[in-house]
Amino acid sequence: MRVGIGYDVHRLVKDRKLIVGGVDIPFDKGLLGHSDADVLVHAIMDSILGALGLGDIGKHFPDTDNYYKNISSLILLQEVYDIMKERKYRVGNIDATIVAQRPKLAPYIEEMKGNIGKILKTSNINIKATTTEKLGFEGREEGMAAHSVCLLISS
Repeated sequence: MRVGIGYDVHRLVKDRKLIVGGVDIPFDKGLLGHSDADVLVHAIMDSILGALGLGDIGKHFPDTDNYYKNISSLILLQEVYDIMKERKYRVGNIDATIVAQRPKLAPYIEEMKGNIGKILKTSNINIKATTTEKLGFEGREEGMAAHSVCLLISS
């Protein structure tokens, strides 16, 4: 077994879609990044890559490569899954937390779990959302963060 942790953060800006967990969420701001800036999927990918001892998503999908400009993070998650399978591991479970003051994400969590679980071929995905009670950059609605812990099992 191998364990990895992931963390990601993106700034909230006008004129961008808000994509979290592969779900297009209605909101007046979106996350800024080279790809679709899906903070949750990025944290999950980093936790998987960390468990494998293979660095982070910046190493595998650099923001200097125009191929990744505005790409869906779910496509990148599929690539991380392929790397994991090639090394003969499977997901034991993933536990992730999204940190955002607004919008309320609870109505979208099951769809997020479905999107991620379909790619990773597991239902052992737990996703939570929390606020910071208006403290910090998340509380001021300047950005969102996500944390992820992943357990991989040799297959």
